[in-house]
Amino acid sequence: MVLTITDQAKLQIQEMMEQESEDVRLRFGVKGGGCSGLSYALGFDEATSNDDHLEVINEIPVSINKEDISIIEGTTIDFKQNMMGGGFTIDNPNAIVSCGCGSSFKAEEHEGTPENC
Repeated sequence: MVLTITDQAKLQIQEMMEQESEDVRLRFGVKGGGCSGLSYALGFDEATSNDDHLEVINEIPVSINKEDISIIEGTTIDFKQNMMGGGFTIDNPNAIVSCGCGSSFKAEEHEGTPENC
């Protein structure tokens, strides 16, 4: 398993998936940008390609670009609720530097393309 989706995150994702089409999958990966060079990409997608790793994680169908696996392997996606609302949190053991915003990071072998924040 490339990543872990907690039960709290699973419930939130399933609720969001109900608003999408029947064949939708969670797409998780990284893209260049952000203060530290890489940012997480989290969304829904119906399309898959030969470049995708397909897996069902905690009952959620997930698509991950195979190039991103080494950067995100071992990552946990969680959902935290507090008095100010709620949101997804991502704990990536491969991140060696993280931005204060929590959505940008740098991995040892993948620096990405940092932006000025």
